[in-house]
Amino acid sequence: MLETVEQETGASPQWSIIWLHGLGADGHDFAPIVPELVRPQWPAIRFVFPHAPKRPVSINGGMPMRAWYDIVSMDFRSRADAAGVAESVALVEELIAREEQRGIARERIVLAGFSQGGAITLSAGLRRSAPLAGLVALSTYLPEVDAAASQLADGATAQPVFMAHGSADPVIPVQVAEHSMQVLKELGFHLEWHRYPMAHQVCAEEIHALGDWLQARFAQG
Repeated sequence: MLETVEQETGASPQWSIIWLHGLGADGHDFAPIVPELVRPQWPAIRFVFPHAPKRPVSINGGMPMRAWYDIVSMDFRSRADAAGVAESVALVEELIAREEQRGIARERIVLAGFSQGGAITLSAGLRRSAPLAGLVALSTYLPEVDAAASQLADGATAQPVFMAHGSADPVIPVQVAEHSMQVLKELGFHLEWHRYPMAHQVCAEEIHALGDWLQARFAQG
């Protein structure tokens, strides 16, 4: 089981948001976003911020760092090592199962991620036959995008998706993210897309839009 940083916004949480960090960061990276995101009228939420395993990363000269997968190519169609993606998806599934064991129905679990974490979020969502409450993918792309149709599980498209990206992102070009977005829409996902004048980061407008999207999930749940 991955080590995690956890925050609960109230007693007896009714919802869980599992949030995956980007390459080289850790579970503390997005914990400060909680007070900016959470609204007073929301139900109690458990935020779970896992630490990715440490692994050798090719673009880091093979030195180990926290990463959800190795980056083996500059071509985004084959950039992520498939074995690493599958391994991280399995680790995230363990976290989802633990939330269910702690009394949170999967229909009240949101899986979120930034950059590499968002790539794992989309990969895990694609393979899920038991849909979650939703998927949040920030400044990211869908790995193995050409194989997406073959990886799609029955029932996966019931999961609404929130995607947002910076138009000046130097790490993952916005065109790459838009292609992933179009593929997901063509597969049948109900996807909300936002584009902001920013680099590889998050912004206040994005957090507000995500809050609106989450509020709709809570209302439906």
